[in-house]
Amino acid sequence: MRLPRSIHGRMILISGAAILAALLLAGWGLASALEGIVTRGLDQRLDSEIAVLASAIDRQGKVDRARVDQRRGLLEPEPGWRWRIAGPDGVIGSGDFPPLAAPHPPGPVEGGPPPAPPPGGPAPVEPPRPAEGRTEQGVRVHARQVTIPSTRGVVTITAAAPRAVVARPIRAALVPLLAMLAGLGVLLAAASLIQLRLGLRPLRRLREEVAAIRTGERTRVDEDQPAELQPLAAELNALTADSERALAAARASAANLAHALKTPVATLALDLADDPLRAAQVARIDDTIRHHLARARVQLGTSRAATALRPAMDDLADAIARIHAERGVRITTDIADDLSVTMDAQDLDEVAGNLVDNAARHARSRVTITAVAEGRQIRLSVIDDGPGIPEADRLRATQAGARLDERGDGHGFGLAIARELAELHGGRLVLDEAPGGGLSATVLLPRAARTE
Repeated sequence: MRLPRSIHGRMILISGAAILAALLLAGWGLASALEGIVTRGLDQRLDSEIAVLASAIDRQGKVDRARVDQRRGLLEPEPGWRWRIAGPDGVIGSGDFPPLAAPHPPGPVEGGPPPAPPPGGPAPVEPPRPAEGRTEQGVRVHARQVTIPSTRGVVTITAAAPRAVVARPIRAALVPLLAMLAGLGVLLAAASLIQLRLGLRPLRRLREEVAAIRTGERTRVDEDQPAELQPLAAELNALTADSERALAAARASAANLAHALKTPVATLALDLADDPLRAAQVARIDDTIRHHLARARVQLGTSRAATALRPAMDDLADAIARIHAERGVRITTDIADDLSVTMDAQDLDEVAGNLVDNAARHARSRVTITAVAEGRQIRLSVIDDGPGIPEADRLRATQAGARLDERGDGHGFGLAIARELAELHGGRLVLDEAPGGGLSATVLLPRAARTE
């Protein structure tokens, strides 16, 4: 049997199995105890019958039949009760006495002297012994048997009762006991579920705090945890601190590298201004450097900064509208004031800037930027009224260096950078046809928690 994948499911399964095993063991123990008690009571009644029968036997092993007949009501109180006396003069008793599994004790050795009776008359030389049997009709019987020595040989007295005499009171007692055990099982199961819920609550709270760190709501988890979780909380906080330090170092390295390459590349571009072909190659190198630095900046850490979406998009729309002012493209935004994303302004500018710039390059007259919240994410859409991208080419359009339109000065990295940065932040980029024609570029970004 495969265990459930969740700790909660495994603990419920183990608790249920333990409760079931405990109830079965308790039921078996109670049934055994009840059977022992009822059987001892029955044995006492059968021993009383044996004592009555023994009182009708004299020292010579003769049976006082008249005395036995007087006590017959006591010897057979209910149908199915049986008795038998086997001695030197033969066997008397119930006519359908069943054979017993326990054999009779052996008599005196042939030719040897009979056992001497105890002083004062015949009496059992040992306590009665239990025996089991079955009638021809298949009815089980429980018996008690004893041997009495006499001057003429051994006399064996047996008293038996149907086994049902034991089973009936056990069944009558077990029904309410089993009902009580079932109720106890329900209570134990409920207690186990409550215990599991309370016991796993710190884990759920810790998971929520880790998720809050990921969305930028928190910077560390609460270390005031149960003793078993305190080391884990401390390690998570240490990991978070290490991640922040690694992120800061990676960003500093990326900034240093960008700064170190900026001047040489700019100088080279000026030197090759008279050579359009080589100048285009230098521009391509510049775009490639920016593309891979953007990837490195995010891959080495997870930014937990929260950036308000509307001001960033308004500034971006204004800047790109000025860049493409000669084309008369109008860029508008439709974004609520309370929307923020869990990424710093530089990454957001890299993602959205490439989408808006690409839309402005191909739009006929307008570009619209919208954003809506969807659970833990924000759907940011940049819609233009340009020619759009055929469905067969949309995947290729997001690959680094791919250009579907060779006109203009682009180098095919804009959509690729937007896609990769979105994916590195846990989102994705989707290209689709805009209503009325054009391209709708939608990127899913992590939503930051609202702050009061």
